[in-house]
Amino acid sequence: MSNRITTLFNIQYPVIQAGMIWCSGWRLASAVSNAGGLGIIGAGSMYPEVLRTHVRKCKNATSKPFAVNVPLLYPNVEEIMNIIVEEGVKIVFSSAGNPASWTGFLKEKGITVVHVIANTKFALKAEACGVDAVVAEGFEAGGHNGREETTTLCLIPMIKDQLKIPVIAAGGIGSGRAMLAALALGADGVQIGSAFAVAEESSAHPDFKNRIINAVEGDTKLRMKKLVPVRLLKNTFEETIAQAEAEGANAETLKQLLGRARAKLGMFEGNLEEGELEIGQVSAMLKEIKPAAAILNGIWQEFLIAQQRISSLEF
Repeated sequence: MSNRITTLFNIQYPVIQAGMIWCSGWRLASAVSNAGGLGIIGAGSMYPEVLRTHVRKCKNATSKPFAVNVPLLYPNVEEIMNIIVEEGVKIVFSSAGNPASWTGFLKEKGITVVHVIANTKFALKAEACGVDAVVAEGFEAGGHNGREETTTLCLIPMIKDQLKIPVIAAGGIGSGRAMLAALALGADGVQIGSAFAVAEESSAHPDFKNRIINAVEGDTKLRMKKLVPVRLLKNTFEETIAQAEAEGANAETLKQLLGRARAKLGMFEGNLEEGELEIGQVSAMLKEIKPAAAILNGIWQEFLIAQQRISSLEF
């Protein structure tokens, strides 16, 4: 398949692996890239020199394009950006901040820039800043989420109608059928997180992966809306947050409850009760831990079958 996204990134399939904290190290990124998608190293959970190590290992593990995701509110963002330039990274996905702060710098270095947004207002701002594409992330997504709580089904056509640059759909996409639906809505490609979080190459703790594949409908909730909305699996920590919110907790109280390294505790260290377990609604559809290449190939084959089925319908 060839379209604006495969051409932009020089990849085989318009499938991007999300840059998830504590899941997206060099092993996962290189595996997805080798399978024909675009793998992403998630810098949000890495100290600068750790990121440098992951970039170098990824370059040794694949000759295919890969990217780095950088939350722009990261405290060491300047050092991170300099490492990206020094190590010759060609694609950056920015998130959680103003793209105007770094897009120009990256573009001057010949780097392709994509920014993650959750509403039309910021999509237009990102386009005006000169980004090459946007990821439009709907309410179903895991981890940090948009305050508007707009679903992917509504978000993609609204943004597509406003932008000239390519749009990558994210949120609730973990199958070939969902990928076809996103492209039917106008997306040029898809970004997939949760389905790759349970890949064998994901750096997530095995207990977290098993908790994901045993999840059922309703097991994720959007919490901490007064701080930064985040979709979590139900556990003791999530219940504590839910109770605090029901009692009218403010942002400062929620920040104290969150504390430090809560996501690392759950997703990387495997504390399934006290840790923060970030994952999307699509977790209820995930039933198996397998290699990233098998996940990507399965999504693509299902996409082709669904495409053929739709084409054969008579109206």
